[in-house]
Amino acid sequence: MNPSHPHSLDATALRDLLDSGDAPRVLDVRTPAEFESAHIPGSYNVPLDLLREHRDELRRHLDEDVVLVCRSGARAAQAGQALAQAGLPNLKVLTGGILAWQATNAPVNLGRARWDLERQVRLVAGSIVLLSVLASVVLPGAKWVAAFVGAGLTFAAISNTCAMGMLLSKLPYNRGARCDLDAVVDHLRDRSPAASRS
Repeated sequence: MNPSHPHSLDATALRDLLDSGDAPRVLDVRTPAEFESAHIPGSYNVPLDLLREHRDELRRHLDEDVVLVCRSGARAAQAGQALAQAGLPNLKVLTGGILAWQATNAPVNLGRARWDLERQVRLVAGSIVLLSVLASVVLPGAKWVAAFVGAGLTFAAISNTCAMGMLLSKLPYNRGARCDLDAVVDHLRDRSPAASRS
């Protein structure tokens, strides 16, 4: 296996692991607001941007098996590459993310419903393109704004990154509960995986 590409794990296998006596640490790399909406019981919220920026610090608090979760698997794969580069072994990514987990009727802690980040990106990108095309009737140069957004979305697909998503994740709507490095480290240090299943 390439050390920068963690193994994948399906929802049924993760559920079996969590029900066993040797449960892995589950890190959910979505935004705090997405995490508050629905998450796997006992999982820890470590947003992708925070994980990337502080992967070496987080690495010191993750010495057991780790399963990474996001909405569909893309952000978790990016988090896995970052942690693997920091030297963390035994990484796995939940195939299909929280969507696959929920599809198996596995337990989920639910909170206030919010739009996930990918849906927000589609709304903002689509709105910019639509308004640019409409504005180009009066201001012909406005069509280039739509072209710029299209180029950005193409790059996002090729690179498996999304600058617009990263920007949107910083909005207060996506912030949710306090989720900074100190809070995450305290949470990881204070609660063992077994204790966190409650």
